Order: sequence, then C-alpha cells, then structure tokens
Amino acid sequence: MQIEEIKPTILPELQVKRVAAYARVSTDTEMALHSVSAQISYYNELISTHPGWEFAGVYADEGISGTKESRPEFQRMLADCWAGKIDLVITKSITRFVRNTVTLLNATRELKLLGIDVYFEKENMHSLSGTGELMLTLLAMYAEEEARSVSENQRWRIQKMFAEGRPNTGRMLGYRLRDGRLEITPEEAELVREIFQMYLEGMGANKIARLLNARNTPSFCGGEWNQSAVQKILRNEKYSGDMLLQKTYIADFRSKKGVVNKGERRRYLVENSHEPIIDKATFQKVQEEIRQRREQRKSAPSPTPDSYPFTGLIVCGECGKHYRRKITASGTKYEKPVWICATFNMKGKDACASQQIPEAILLEKTREVLRDSLPEKTLAEVDWDELSNLWEYIAQIVVPRRNRLIYVLTDGREVPVTWENPSRSQSWTPEMREQARQKRLEQEARKKGAVDRVTRKE
Repeated sequence: MQIEEIKPTILPELQVKRVAAYARVSTDTEMALHSVSAQISYYNELISTHPGWEFAGVYADEGISGTKESRPEFQRMLADCWAGKIDLVITKSITRFVRNTVTLLNATRELKLLGIDVYFEKENMHSLSGTGELMLTLLAMYAEEEARSVSENQRWRIQKMFAEGRPNTGRMLGYRLRDGRLEITPEEAELVREIFQMYLEGMGANKIARLLNARNTPSFCGGEWNQSAVQKILRNEKYSGDMLLQKTYIADFRSKKGVVNKGERRRYLVENSHEPIIDKATFQKVQEEIRQRREQRKSAPSPTPDSYPFTGLIVCGECGKHYRRKITASGTKYEKPVWICATFNMKGKDACASQQIPEAILLEKTREVLRDSLPEKTLAEVDWDELSNLWEYIAQIVVPRRNRLIYVLTDGREVPVTWENPSRSQSWTPEMREQARQKRLEQEARKKGAVDRVTRKE
C-alpha cells in the first residue's frame, strides 16, 4: 500500500479594495432627487455585500449637468482619490459620470496614473482595460453630441416661447409665474415699492441693502441683501409691467454659463404684459437717477487701485477681509484718505467692529518699521517718497484690534506697532485756526450786541 501526501492548496490572500460610487442627476425635481436617493441605497448595498470590497462612500451631485467639470461631489471624489482613500470607482454609465469628452478623458487618465479603475455598469467596461480609453472616447463623443442635441432642442423651445411673448421663468421678488403669466405676490410687492422709494429719496443700493439686513428682512433667496441684489431690482423692467426677453443666453452647452445678450441674440420686448408693481413714471425716474449717479461717479477723479501703496496688504483681524482706500468728507476742505475694512464699509459696524486708519499714519508707521527692521544694504532700495514697492518687504499688515498693527515682513518676521489718532488741534492748518478765531469773535460780538439791546430797554 502506497500513501501519498497531498499538500493543502494555499489560496492567495484576497486584497481588499476600497470602492466608491459616483451618482448624478441633472435636475433638482422631486423625481430626480428620489432617483439619487435610490442610487445611493443601491450602491451602499452593492459595495457592502461584495466580498473583498470595502465601502469608501457614495458621491452624488444633484441638479448639475454632466457637461460641467466643476461639480462639488465629483471634485471631492477626485480629491479623495489623490489622497489614497479609493481603489475603484463605480458609476451607472458614462453619461452619469460625465458628458464632456475632454473632461472624461482627463479624469480617467488622472485616475489611471493613480492606479484607480473606473467601472461603468451600463457599458460593462473598465477604464484600466486594454481597450478602455478607445471605447471611452467613442462613447463619450456620442454622449457629448447627445447633450448638444438636447441643448439645441431646449434653446429652440425657449426661443418659441419668447416669440410668443411668454417668459421661461418667473422666480423674482414680487412675482410668481402661474399658467405662463406673472402674478403679483402682495407682501413682496410692498417691499419692492419701498426699495424704489428709498432710492428716489437719495439712498444708494448699498445703504438700502444694509438697512434691509439691519431689519432682518430676508432676500428673495433667503440670505442677506447686497448691493448687486438691490441694483437688479431697480433695473428690472418687469416691475413696470413690461418684459424684455432673452437678456441673457447660454453660449456653450458644456459650461451652461449665462452670457449677457448685447445684441448677439434676438431680444423680445413685450409691453404691458402683466400687472405692474411700479408705475412707468416712477420706474423711469429711477432709471434716470441711476444714469445721473453713474455719470457723477465717472466724472469724479479716482486713481486706479494699483497706484495705492497699501492695496491688498492690510487684513482685518475681525472678519478677515482686506482694507480699501476711502476719502472721508469728500469734496470739503476736511477730506482725507483713510483705509477701512471692506465689510465695515459695505455692511457697517454691526457686521465688523473694525477701525479705519488714516493713510498718513500708515505711511508714518510703515517708514518707521522699514527703517528699524531692514538691513542697511536694503534700506537704500526703498522708495521712501511713494512706498510703491512695499510688496518687496511687507507680506501683510494685520489689524488685530484697535490702534494695533502687525507688520508681517517677507522674511517671516512680525513687527507689532501701536498708533494713536492725532488730536483735532494738531491737524488744524493756520487757515483753519484763523477761521475759527474769526467765528469766535463774531459770536462774542453778537452776544455783546444782544446784551446792549437788553440794557438799553431797561
């Protein structure tokens, strides 16, 4: 009897793959969002129950076209791939992954360099396979042409609506689109009328926005008001009962970016198309006021920001915004340049309790810091009159709190500085002192005359 030993078969160790999934829908309708939810559940179960796979997450973009590269979840997925968190990406199809040929090839080649495979379920294809890139290119070109066709059909539909005098959207403060017609929303209409009235009373768009925010009045989208939002309302002809259609258009079906129509596309003016919130006379007054204020700003002399030595250097320690140059008491003999936090300037002290800094003090303190901190060899290179080459020596000037500055030099050193506003008496010129003296003498003479008149009566 012969006995033969049969050695056990040693199976290779199963390498666990970290698998993620990518899902996308191009609209944010309830049905589409349900589709995303279903895809997430499907991939959760698929990956979690597959032997040798470790769940690495599901990345889902909602309401974003596949022709766009700047999708937040798509970009987050690529970042996690670079961070070494993912070995395999699963997606439903090429059209769900991306509809742009260039973006598709760039993304798959980028992942290929990292050794990361992309599996397309519908096409049953791996990007790392021998014929993967060729097939991807052909299928992506087909998907891109399909997206182009859909975009053309959509544009034709919108053009037809415009030719018939019908808007394609009605999301705006004061109106809602119902059955193809703009109808007034009474509560919001009152706010629109108030904005027009405040502007005619002399308030600017920025001041109106600050006032609405101070009253905790939400904007149409629910966030804070800003200058741009107020300006759009003041210029919108729909509030006067007319409609100018196709003010913007989509130039490229891939980017879906809106472009202002300056005559490149046909426009349609529909007069008296709906009930107005603002009468035409008031609307025209506001347009004329906008034009006049714009002309006044154009005629006012203002150097370019590049001519200012501190542009882009001063950072607010309260909110992190940069300081900007501003002329106080403009047009009077007391005007002077100061540097002020952009948040404080736009929204007031409730948004940022920072402090404005006179430019004269900034120049004085900067010269002191440079003279005390730079080596002798470098001091000769400084433009002491204009200080136009500050970037060579100063990386940043931080304003941590009132009357404090921290100069961060380009060599990494930090120099703290304190400063004080000069008293008003120190800032007076001889002419200002003489005017004040004359005014005081006139007041004393008037008082003396009044006393003499009373004495004579007695």
